[in-house]
Amino acid sequence: MWRKDPKLDEAIERDKRYKLCARVVREVLNEPGQAIPLSYLERRRERLHLMDKIKTFLRRNPLLFDTCYDRIKPKSEPVLFVRPSHRLRNFLQEEKRIQLENEELLVAKLCKLLMMAKDKVISADKLVHVKREFGFPNDFMVSLVDKYPNYFRLTGFPGEGQSFLELVDWNPEFAKSVIERRAEEESRLTGIRVRPNFNYKLPPGFFLRKEMREWVRDWLELEYVSPYADASHLEQSSPEMEKRSVGVFHELLSLSLFKRVPVAILGKFCEEYRFSNAFSSVFTRHSGIFYMSLKGGIKTAMLREAYKGSELIDRDPLLEIKDKSLLVVHVDKLDAERRRLPLCASQFSLANYACGTLPFMQLPPPSSIPPPTISIKSSNPPPPPISPSSSPSPPGEGRGRHRHGRGHHHHGRTSTPAEQSCCRWLNELDVECVCDVLVRLPAFLAKPSHKYTLYVNGACVITYSCSGRIVP
Repeated sequence: MWRKDPKLDEAIERDKRYKLCARVVREVLNEPGQAIPLSYLERRRERLHLMDKIKTFLRRNPLLFDTCYDRIKPKSEPVLFVRPSHRLRNFLQEEKRIQLENEELLVAKLCKLLMMAKDKVISADKLVHVKREFGFPNDFMVSLVDKYPNYFRLTGFPGEGQSFLELVDWNPEFAKSVIERRAEEESRLTGIRVRPNFNYKLPPGFFLRKEMREWVRDWLELEYVSPYADASHLEQSSPEMEKRSVGVFHELLSLSLFKRVPVAILGKFCEEYRFSNAFSSVFTRHSGIFYMSLKGGIKTAMLREAYKGSELIDRDPLLEIKDKSLLVVHVDKLDAERRRLPLCASQFSLANYACGTLPFMQLPPPSSIPPPTISIKSSNPPPPPISPSSSPSPPGEGRGRHRHGRGHHHHGRTSTPAEQSCCRWLNELDVECVCDVLVRLPAFLAKPSHKYTLYVNGACVITYSCSGRIVP
């Protein structure tokens, strides 16, 4: 029976934003001149699976694209265009460099896919459809196939389903699966011959009934059938053929970037790899080896041994591209803070200078004025009161990303010029700067919304309202 694994589902959820950004980037790069009117991109939201409007997407990922006004036709009115930013272009150059450094790995992957096929031939269109799952570059049919004629040959005719990629030379070094290499390594380290076999690891809380445990034990005792060995003599319904099919799925998932592939994509290769029509049942029958996630309404086959909890431990060298791209996607928050730092520093300096001229007071303020308080909407006790006269810079806790507010009012008595200057510059402080002062608070104090109220010798009361560290 299928059982949900929340940790492995979490791994898929974590990469959702990366894949969404990659889809939008590809859409823009495929346009003539690598620029597209914003209105055109808005019409393609459904195809790109974008839930938000394009303007919202651009605002949340400001470092991916630049916007500019241009004309669609020579005499038409200027409209807003979207084009790759300078930072994104630098990342694309870095992507090419990483792929070039790992070219031998890409050649080996492509050879392995062909070596496992029935006739050592796979439709070129099918390989193009799965290029992103295995990390192949967009132009791999030119950059790899033409560059290595000793391994590959493109046959057939141009057109849908009429061209095929054929293996030219069989390399024995490539004809070893991950399981066989692991057994060889264990034999070398221990000095004892280790038989190749699968790692069977059940998820937490999952148990097999006695008869199923016996079936799994007997099945694991069968001789391992290499996915690169000739399987033409095996019966389709035999246990040996099932073990060979499991070996092919294990190798395919091991060759993929994230050690997971949508089941629909694997189904494209039923003819080449001799999968049965009910091949997807393998992932539930052998739940100690695979996991079939239903996250997002898509069936995804995952290799269980490649993950520890929700973290991918068996990382492909090509994933360095993804790590660098995440910096492009998520660095927007950090850059926004850095751009705001000089502005905040100058505001605080002016407020410090103005309020530093007030006389130092050790006595509590008059009874007509409430004592200095910091109100924090949290279950934890508030920190002790802070006097603005003894601490010139305005106090603040947490970070406000949105829904900030400021309250300011004067009391009845006549204030001195020094007090008026202090009130003026405290009132000019940007609320986000105030909320960023104590950004190093622990998480349990950072999320709730909170307020900071300053009392200036009875001259004015200024309140800064922050919504907390809640990022939309």
